[in-house]
Amino acid sequence: MKWYDGAVFYHIYPIGMTGAPRTNTFEIGEHRLNKVLDWLPHIKAMGSDAIYIGPLFESVAHGYETVDYKKLDSRLGDNEDLKNFVKVCHENGIKVILDGVFNHVGREFFAFKDLKEHRENSIYRDWFKNVHFDWNNDYNDGLYYDSWDGHGTLVNLNHQNPAVREYFLNVARFWISEFDIDGIRLDAADVLDFTFMRELRSVTDSCKSDFWLLGEVIHGDYTRWVNNEMLHSVTNYWLHKALYSGHNDHNYFEIAHTVKRCTDMGMHIANAFYNFVDNHDVARIITKLNKKAHFFPVHVLLYTLPGKPSIYYGSEFAIEGEKKPYADELLRPELKIEDYKNAVTTNENTKRIAALGNMRLNNQWVGEAGYRELLLTNRQYAFLREYGDKRLVAIVNNDDNNVGINLNIGGRFTELFSGETRDFDGNMHVNIAGNSGQVWIG
Repeated sequence: MKWYDGAVFYHIYPIGMTGAPRTNTFEIGEHRLNKVLDWLPHIKAMGSDAIYIGPLFESVAHGYETVDYKKLDSRLGDNEDLKNFVKVCHENGIKVILDGVFNHVGREFFAFKDLKEHRENSIYRDWFKNVHFDWNNDYNDGLYYDSWDGHGTLVNLNHQNPAVREYFLNVARFWISEFDIDGIRLDAADVLDFTFMRELRSVTDSCKSDFWLLGEVIHGDYTRWVNNEMLHSVTNYWLHKALYSGHNDHNYFEIAHTVKRCTDMGMHIANAFYNFVDNHDVARIITKLNKKAHFFPVHVLLYTLPGKPSIYYGSEFAIEGEKKPYADELLRPELKIEDYKNAVTTNENTKRIAALGNMRLNNQWVGEAGYRELLLTNRQYAFLREYGDKRLVAIVNNDDNNVGINLNIGGRFTELFSGETRDFDGNMHVNIAGNSGQVWIG
C-alpha cells in the first residue's frame, strides 16, 4: 500500500490564504509561505496527511499565468522557503503535492517574450499553439496564438513539440530533486497532451517510486486519464456535483447513481479518485447548500465513499464563498490561524470533519475497500465499505425528521461520533437524527 492509497488531503491556495497581493511586483517583500507552517498543527488535527498547495511559482497575478517554473512566486518568498516548507511537512508526516501548470504559460514567460520580439525568426515559434503572424490579438502584438479558454493571459503550449515536453519534464525533475515533493496536480489535464502525460509518468516514476500524479479533469471518461501509463487520479467532478445537488433536491438516488458510475470502472479506479466538495474554482459547499444542516451528511459521504477525501482550506469552518464572474478572490480569501485556533473543539462542523479525517487516517484500509449499497431512498442512504474482515457502515439522512434504519448487518460496531459500541445479530437497527449521518466501524 503506497502513501496515496489512504491519503486525506488538505487543499491550499497560498496566494489567497497568506494574504499576498493579487498582482506581482516580482520583488520579495514578505516570506509569506512561512505563514502556512503555522497551519500544520491544525491540518494534522483535521486528520490530513497530505497537502495539495498551489500555484506556487512566479506568476503575474492569480498564479496560473506562470513566468518562471523554477522560482517560488516572489509574493510568497524564495526557493529556500519552499525547501524548508516541504522539509517541515515531511517531518510532520505530511506529503506535499504542487500545482503543475503545464498546459499554458503567462505572457512574460521567456519563450513567449522571444516570440513577440523575433516573430517568424524566434526559435520558440513552435512552442505555442496556432501562431499566426498575419493576425492580431487583444494585446496588439501583431500575432495570434491560442489561449486557454479564450483568456489571452494564458498562452497555450504546443506539446506536440518534443522540446516543449522535455522542458517541462525537466521542470518536474527539478521540483523533485530541489524541493523533494511527493506529487503534482496537473492543471487543465483534460486538455493536456496524452503523450506528455505518459512521458511525465515515466519520469516521475523513475525519480520516486511512490510519486503521485493527479489531473484536473471535469468532463469525460475518467479511465482515459487514470491508468498505469498516465495518471494515478483525477478530480471527481461527477461526485462533487452529485453531493450538493443530491442534498438540495433530497435525492440520494443521484449520489448513489454517481457512485455506481465510478465503481463500474473498477474499485481500484473509484478508490483512486480525488473527491472534494469545493475548491479554489467553485463556490464553498456551505454556500451551495439550500439547507445548511446538510453540511454534516455531505461530509460523512465525502469521507466514507470510494475515493480520496480533500478539504479546501477554510471550508472545515463552514465559511461562505460565492462564485461570481471574474471574482475568484471571493473563493480564495486570506485566513489567519489564530482566528480559528480552537475550532476543532468549539466549532461543531470542524469537530465532525476532524473526526472523519482521523477516522480515515486510523483506518487506511478504507482507501482500498469495496463498496456495497445497503439502503437507498430519496432521503436515506446506507452502504458498506469492506476490506477483509474490516467493515465500515455509513448512514446518512437528508430529511428533517429522525428515522429508524434496519440493515442486514451483524457483528460488533462502534459509532464514530457518539462512541457507542453495539453488537448486532444480523439486523442493524439504528435511529438516525434528521439531517445527519452515522459511521459504524467494525
